[in-house]
Amino acid sequence: MPKMQRILRSHTAGIIGLGIFDSEVLPSSLVEIAPILRVANEVEEYNPRVAYLCRFYAFEKAHQLDPSSSGRGVRQFKTALLQRLEKENELTLEGRVKSDAREMQSFYQHYYKKYIQELQNAGEKADRESISKAYQTANIIFEVLKAVNMTPAVELNCERLKTKLCRRKRCLSHTIFFLLILMIQGAIYSLRNIRGLPWPKDYKKNTDADILDWLGLMFGFQEDNVANQREHLILLLANVHIRKFWKPSQQPKLDERALTQVMKKLFKNYKMWCKLPTVEQKVQQRKLLYMGLYLLIWGEAANLRLMPECLCYIYHHMAFELFHMLSIDPMTGENVMQANGCEKEAFLRKVVAPIYDVIAKEAKRSKGGISKNSEWRNYDDLNEYFWSADCFQLGWPMRADADFFCVPDKLDFYNDHELANRYRWIGKVNFVEIRSFWHIFRSFDRMWSFFILCLHVMIVVAWNGSDDPSSVSYGDALRVLTVFITAAILNLGQAVLDIILCWKAKQNMSLYVKLRYILKVVSAAAWVFVLSVTYACTWDNPPGFAQTIRSWIGDDASFPSLFILAFVIYLSPNMLAAVFFLFPSAYQFLERLNYRIVMLMIWWSQPCLYIGRAMHESAFSRFKYTMFWALVIVTKLGFSYYIEIKPLVGPTKALIPTFPWHKFFPHAQNNIRIGACVALWTPITLVYFMDTQIWYALFSTLFGGIYGAYQRIGEIRTLEMLRSRFHLLPGAFNANLFPDEKNDSSKRGIKAIFSRRITKVPSNKGKEAARFAKLWNPIITSFREEDLISNREMDLLLVPYRVDRELGFMQWPPFLLANKIQTAVSMAMDSSVYGSDLRERIEADSYMSCAVRECYASLKSIIKHLIQGEHEKQVVDFIFAEIDSHAEAGTLISEFRMSALAHLYRQFVMLIEYLMENNKNDRDQVVILFQDMLEVVTRDLMMADELDHIVSLVHSDLDIRQPFTSEVALRFPVVQPTEAWREKIERLYLLLTTKESAMDVPSNLEARRRISFFSSSLFMDIPKAPNVHSMLSFSVLTPHYREEVLFHLHDLEAPNEDGASLLSYLQQMFPDEWKNFLERIGCASDEELRESEELEEELRLWASYRGPTLTRTVRGMMYYKKALELQAFLDMSRDEDLMKGNEAMESSYTDNSRHRKFR
Repeated sequence: MPKMQRILRSHTAGIIGLGIFDSEVLPSSLVEIAPILRVANEVEEYNPRVAYLCRFYAFEKAHQLDPSSSGRGVRQFKTALLQRLEKENELTLEGRVKSDAREMQSFYQHYYKKYIQELQNAGEKADRESISKAYQTANIIFEVLKAVNMTPAVELNCERLKTKLCRRKRCLSHTIFFLLILMIQGAIYSLRNIRGLPWPKDYKKNTDADILDWLGLMFGFQEDNVANQREHLILLLANVHIRKFWKPSQQPKLDERALTQVMKKLFKNYKMWCKLPTVEQKVQQRKLLYMGLYLLIWGEAANLRLMPECLCYIYHHMAFELFHMLSIDPMTGENVMQANGCEKEAFLRKVVAPIYDVIAKEAKRSKGGISKNSEWRNYDDLNEYFWSADCFQLGWPMRADADFFCVPDKLDFYNDHELANRYRWIGKVNFVEIRSFWHIFRSFDRMWSFFILCLHVMIVVAWNGSDDPSSVSYGDALRVLTVFITAAILNLGQAVLDIILCWKAKQNMSLYVKLRYILKVVSAAAWVFVLSVTYACTWDNPPGFAQTIRSWIGDDASFPSLFILAFVIYLSPNMLAAVFFLFPSAYQFLERLNYRIVMLMIWWSQPCLYIGRAMHESAFSRFKYTMFWALVIVTKLGFSYYIEIKPLVGPTKALIPTFPWHKFFPHAQNNIRIGACVALWTPITLVYFMDTQIWYALFSTLFGGIYGAYQRIGEIRTLEMLRSRFHLLPGAFNANLFPDEKNDSSKRGIKAIFSRRITKVPSNKGKEAARFAKLWNPIITSFREEDLISNREMDLLLVPYRVDRELGFMQWPPFLLANKIQTAVSMAMDSSVYGSDLRERIEADSYMSCAVRECYASLKSIIKHLIQGEHEKQVVDFIFAEIDSHAEAGTLISEFRMSALAHLYRQFVMLIEYLMENNKNDRDQVVILFQDMLEVVTRDLMMADELDHIVSLVHSDLDIRQPFTSEVALRFPVVQPTEAWREKIERLYLLLTTKESAMDVPSNLEARRRISFFSSSLFMDIPKAPNVHSMLSFSVLTPHYREEVLFHLHDLEAPNEDGASLLSYLQQMFPDEWKNFLERIGCASDEELRESEELEEELRLWASYRGPTLTRTVRGMMYYKKALELQAFLDMSRDEDLMKGNEAMESSYTDNSRHRKFR
């Protein structure tokens, strides 16, 4: 039998209806629960709550025996029992003093003492039947007791909650809310498993205490931190459990795989830290305890969160303490207590505060950042101390006299070695910033070296004067190979520069780091010597030292091959680096290894740092990056060679031996040629090094434009582009932001770019249109709340919340349909000019066609709703039937006189105005208006044939001489108009009256930017949105330190040195938003605003949202909450909810999902 969902006692609440229940009448498939119900009937007289718990256990067991209620009479039995449980739960819960578990335990102990022990003491006098029955009852009560202990206490007394809130002073509103969600009860139950934890002897624990309460007590964490991290841990566990391992039919028990996965993520950095300084890792068996401890340390660490390895050090020792606390000392037989004691807030005072004091002292030494970087330590420098095993010299509890906590007051410690030794100041560990212009070369040494080597090669090739590779001689090839000597010289310069820039960190460098710098210099100098000498030996007449070495070797033919062998050996590390570059996964694998040969290789190429290991881009990303720069460099070098370098070689050769340089430099006869060459080549050399930026700008523009076009970045940039593509937005939204199981998620990258097509939403798909309306309207409403748009602009931008199924097509925002009706009426009046092409011209503009169809359908619906008289209905139905038939046949223009359409249009506008006011005193005018419209239609618009039939309908009854005059003929005013009715009337009025000015809606530049950005993002290659049920949870941390939360009123009105206040400055900067703000709060002027004290907070908020305040940050952060609620509604709502208005979004399940995913 498959596992069924465990039914909790809280689920019996809320069942409507009561029934009569007989415990002796049971279906045949549920005979096993008969003893339980018998016991419930027996104990009901003594303890009704215990009887209720027994019946609840019987119901739960019945549900397990027949979960689908397929047996005969099972469904009726369950219904009757559930109704009785509902009634008894309310009655027995009021008189309950203890929890259910305590109540059952007390009753069981009482029953055992009163019946079992007394019968046992009676001996042979006791009745065997009574003893057997007592034992059966005791066994059933004990079985119910075990079931109650296994069930998490979901129902909590409100009064008890209030008492707990006052006593503990912590915010549990979210936690209590989470307890009501079935899907997280597994995490809650796991946290409440405190069996075997050693509590202090004098401590009185609460009935609902959990693991984090024990950790907070034993390690001295703050109560608020415990409450926050409890919620944090529950959310982490519940979300992973729900996303990957939860099934609707399973018991509310936390899956072990979810626990393991969360633990791996939390301790990923800690495990890497343990591996690097070769710290022994212990097997952590109690996962929840260790995870809770880690989160509590992180939650109370404050600014130490910026030092993650420091947190690893703290957790490492506290985890060992926790491990020993859970074991028993073999000497004393008692549990080992932690080193810092169980005092209140001990962790903050004894662990966080000492380290934070060091940070504060170092920040004071920096003098606001103007001190030399070598004279003070920042967060990174302090964190680097924990990158090696030397950090364990701090001990635990941390020694106050450790070198880490020694911070001298004086600053010139590097020059005063006695002072440095006295204070044992650690200083910088790996890097000391020295402000020097040499950083321009050192930071981009590979780029500068590459350009210098390329310049060397191009000069040598151009000097030989032959571009044909087949004509290159062996000597020319050797001259080109001298580039490796230049590379060796540059490497020597880099090694020397490294020592110079890290000189001030020499005192804190380890021996291995110092040895690496020295060997780098020695190796670079040796290669300069070897390559230079071996190349000199290839000359016909080498210099003296090279001639001596040549005489030692004695074989003239071996010298070129010796030079080639030397530079091949010199290039071998670069060849190995090139292999790793082509296969980055191999290099990442080697970086993760801790073998000595691997560590030696990595140690030679870079310092053995903790951060940055195995952090590389993917092979495809590296390929794209390489190809881009290869094209840039090849183009740049080709241009430099043919345009810059080669044209200078010929003039240089020609001018050096013939030009009379001594006339210009009479006192420098020997240096004339050198000076001339320098003057000739210096400008070109500078251009050679700098024109890379030009080529990079050209290629980045070219590639960025092509990539942006394929990715559809910036698809919509202006209002005109938004109007032209707005009909694609609903389809793009449903394709990208709404999860669809049928979507092919495997198409990503280039494949998705070429295969993805955004199609227009068909007019008959009201569900997709309703989804888009639920997304688009909150965006526009947020603009109004931020005063970016006015009330009129908001009405023009909104899409109807309620989908009118009678229309059968998409209702676009009125700003797209502005002036469409007036234009269509004007074209219809000139039907003699357009003739039969009028329909084609209207349908050519999709928005005009939609506006005409919507206005006609809305007016038809409104008029039929208002007219109640039988004869009036016949007239109106005949008129609309004639119009529909001629429109479908395409003869509307030929059979109707369109010249009267303008007069009828004005009457429709007047009718809508009367309906918006809905004033009873206007009934007579409305009657006259209907008669006028009827007269215009029958006399001016329709032909004679239709007129005769209409007249006969109107005057068929002699008692009716004037249509629409009776009380029952016209429904006006509309009694209790619904929200959908008012929305339809207001939208129709906008469609009929909006002029050309709506083409610039919205007028605010920020609103335009946001709409354009949102619309463009829908067309990009973005990941498919998952269900809220499956999405990752996330938290947003907002740091706050001495920031303005809200501007005070006196700060806004206080004048500055120029006599202008901050408020006046904001009014000048945002004039349209200030006008919209006054409209929103209902004030006509600034004076009226200042007279109202109730609006002071609104004014402060308006100013704070436009200044650098925390309020602005928090508002942006809380938009995540609204977005999650909206996404949850779209995921979980039914079709009828989508068709309803905005109130359908205000439901409880959206709050549940938002609380589970975001905090």
